[in-house]
This record gives sequence, C-alpha cells and structure tokens, in this order.
Amino acid sequence: MELQDLAIDGYERVLRVSDADAGLTGVIAIHSTRFGPAVGGLRMRPYQTEQAALDDVLRLARGMTYKNAAADLPLGGGKAVIIGDPARDKTPARLTAFGQAIEALEGRYWTAEDMGMTPADLEIVARSTGYVAGLASGEYASGDPSPVTARGVFEAARTTLAHATGSDDLVGKRIALQGLGNVGRALAGMFAEAGATLLVTDMDQARVDEAVAALGATAIAPDAIIAAGADLFAPCAIGGILDAASIPTLKVRAICGSANNQLATPEDGSRLMARGILYAPDYVVNAGGIINAATEVLRIRDRAPFTETRLAAITEFLDRAFTRARAEGVGPEVIADRLVEEKLAAPPADAIAAK
Repeated sequence: MELQDLAIDGYERVLRVSDADAGLTGVIAIHSTRFGPAVGGLRMRPYQTEQAALDDVLRLARGMTYKNAAADLPLGGGKAVIIGDPARDKTPARLTAFGQAIEALEGRYWTAEDMGMTPADLEIVARSTGYVAGLASGEYASGDPSPVTARGVFEAARTTLAHATGSDDLVGKRIALQGLGNVGRALAGMFAEAGATLLVTDMDQARVDEAVAALGATAIAPDAIIAAGADLFAPCAIGGILDAASIPTLKVRAICGSANNQLATPEDGSRLMARGILYAPDYVVNAGGIINAATEVLRIRDRAPFTETRLAAITEFLDRAFTRARAEGVGPEVIADRLVEEKLAAPPADAIAAK
C-alpha cells in the first residue's frame, strides 16, 4: 500500500492511494474538517486518466463541505474515488486495500456509498476500517438513505413553491419528475399523496409503468420531460441537464429535485433567473442522504429527533437563500454558496466564548 500526499490549494489533505498487489489506484480528498470529520461517498468509475479522477474527487469533496454545512451538520466534506469499471474491476482485494487507506486517516474521513458502489461493497470496505457509514447492519447502521433524501426534497419543493407561487399547497400542482430510481420513486409517492398531478419519466419503462398504475401519473417521453408544462420540475436523475439549450424550453415556475450538479455551468443559474424560474440549489435540497448517514458517524441511537431537526434545517436554509437572493437580485445558488462560505469563515464558537 502506498499513500502519496498531493499538495492541492484549498484542501486539507489529498491522498493518491495505490496498491500494486490489489490492482488499486484511487484518491481520497479531504476538503474541510472545520465542523467535524470529513464525510462523503466512495465512487468507482472507469476514469480515462488519473487527472480526470482527481478533478472529480476534488469537486465532489468541496461539494460535500457545502452540503454538510447547509444542513447544519457537525461534519466536514470529503470524497473518495477508485479508478476502474465497477462491473469488471471491483474485487474484495481492491475494496479491502482501500479500506486500509481510509483507516490510516484515523477518522478524519468517513466513507459511504456512491456511484458504482453497493451496501455489500461497503461491508467489504468495513472489514479493514471502522470509518464507514451507510451499512445495512450494526448497532448504529443507518441503512438505505433514499427515504430520508426524498423527504428532504419534498419539504424543499414545498418551500420552493411557496416562494415561486405564494403557496406551498401541492393540491392540483403539476409536477414534472425526471427519474424514478429509489429517491425519485419515493418522492413521486409523496407528491401524489399530497394531491399533486404527476408527469413522470425514466429510461426504464417498467418504472414509468409502475408509477402510472400506482400513482395515476402521466407518462412523458424522456426527451420531452424538460419542456413539459408544470408548476415545478423535479430532476432526480443525471446532472448537467440545465444548460443553454434546455433552459429556453422550460415551462415551469420552479425547479427542485434530488439530482446532483443540475446546472451544467455557473452561467446557467443566471439563465434561469432571467427566465423568472426559481431554482433550489441541489446540494441543499438533496442533503437528506448525508443526514441519514450522519446518525451513523455520530453514533446516534435515537435517530428520529436528529433527522427531523436537520431536515428542518434544509428548508430554513433554503428559505433564507431565496429571501436574500430576491433582495440582492442574484440567483439562489449564489446566495447559498455565500451563506456557507460565511459560516466557514466565522470563528469557532469556542473561540468566541473565550473572548
């Protein structure tokens, strides 16, 4: 096992992880431990180059700092990647070796499930490190984060609609929902139960058929969902879908969904604002998953009160971002970043108390 420190400005520690015997190459990035141990998922992808893997893990680690701070969690931000095709290259030896690398950080970074990884994979990683969250079993196991993520998005959508339309009542509201995976399907059920009219799409037609039958949803072709007329568009699939080409076709009042990195570029936030479409910053909206995992990291047995408090923090943060964005004439995503950066720049509470 070889751990090579990479000096990256703005990051507390970045490690290149390699193990020739296990066939392992990966990266662990710790962006910030300002509020607590860095927490973020482990991703496995067939990156074309090591630089591409490094670029991805740095972006994701920074995003976790912002997500955790927005949800008022006592956690920092980090991320990890393994280079390889999860369908072909994932082996117990690679996962065990990566767990050893995480263990060497002595709790400064906790990992969890992400793209290309499963709960069963995490169980293997956990054989060589105690710093794994999102396990299916164990005294503090937090299990499937999807229901909590969906709850957070649902409440965020109500807050977004309240600012966009003047009411958070979902009865009769048209919701165009893209993606019926674990989070998207749970969210669709919540919208339907609240009285919304659902327009749904997914690349898996069986998922669409099930939602139509169970929820009375209307099926929309995947390439037509963005332009479907609705009160709110909920992207719950891939990222980067809001760009210079798609934004002019939108026929909605607001956007709020669980997908990561929905804006293709920073300029796309300005494009939405110019069209009068209210955008809920995705890293704020989809923080339910990390809230769920935090109960495991923080060793919380009575999870419900903690979860409810932190889910409320999502909507409170979103409400402040919308209000300040309107007052300053900028996009909510700009204000969300500023609110987090102000929090990160503030002196620690113990330093204030000592003055």
